[in-house]
Amino acid sequence: RYAAITGDDDAVARRAMDTTDSSLLVDRTYPTLSGGEQTRVSLARVLAQETPVLFLDEPTASLDLRHQELVMRTLRGLADAGAIIVAVLHDLNVAARFAHRVALLSEGRLHAVGATAEVLIGPTIEEVYRQTVEVVAHPVLGSPLILPYDR
Repeated sequence: RYAAITGDDDAVARRAMDTTDSSLLVDRTYPTLSGGEQTRVSLARVLAQETPVLFLDEPTASLDLRHQELVMRTLRGLADAGAIIVAVLHDLNVAARFAHRVALLSEGRLHAVGATAEVLIGPTIEEVYRQTVEVVAHPVLGSPLILPYDR
């Protein structure tokens, strides 16, 4: 996009790639990457912008468990440092573990918004998703743990 990359630009990009565990992908073209690799590279591109506000759509899509954790810990760290992170997540357990506040949408409308432990409760989840769930405290972390089941 720009005529020349400065030393600082290169350092910022490398830091973002290190953060997303995508440094080893630097010599590959985007279309040759797997879905999870593309997700990590896309997040590195966002992080390299060093913006205080991030809007992310499914930032853990196609990622294995280790990289889901890496991405969400990174985003939680940015939020703790003062950044505003708005992420669309379909995995309620990931949202429950890392978000301080959540908003649940139902049929395109805001159904509930608030503190994670206040919104991610059985009756609200069942109403929105039309799925029976049990919500328990995570045995190690204490965050809500959503367990779907059939009656």
